[in-house]
Amino acid sequence: MKCVVCCTRLIKFNDINELFVLAEKPKVAFYTALTNSALVGPYNTDITLKYSKVFTNIGNAYNPATGFFTAPVKGVYYFQFTAFGHQPGSMAIDVYKNSERIMYNWGNLPEWGYKYITNSLVLELIAGDEIHLVLPSGYSLYDDVNNYSTFSGALLFPL
Repeated sequence: MKCVVCCTRLIKFNDINELFVLAEKPKVAFYTALTNSALVGPYNTDITLKYSKVFTNIGNAYNPATGFFTAPVKGVYYFQFTAFGHQPGSMAIDVYKNSERIMYNWGNLPEWGYKYITNSLVLELIAGDEIHLVLPSGYSLYDDVNNYSTFSGALLFPL
């Protein structure tokens, strides 16, 4: 049995080839915030949200120019988003897998105040599947330098 030191811990391998298989597993994780521009929306049509403040983008699977996350490999992925509303009325955010809406989130804001919507998903995706968030027509969100509205995800494990 061979031993290898990896990440400051000792890992025992029956075959050194297992180390290479471990090293080849894709690493995918991203964390973004929406904007510094304050109010986003309302618009007359649904818009794809483009989270332009990218703090982490390991594997470059998130594209801030389009707002799309594209799965680089088949696997199980975890996503989480937080949407912040700071204007009286209603707020909403949709989650799309490719061109299909798979989650709708809605909240009613008090006349004075704010509201958060936070949700998460665990999805089995194939390479090339896309995930993006949509602001439905007539709704608005808020974000500024404090990063109230965020979107993140990570590959849990490849399949």
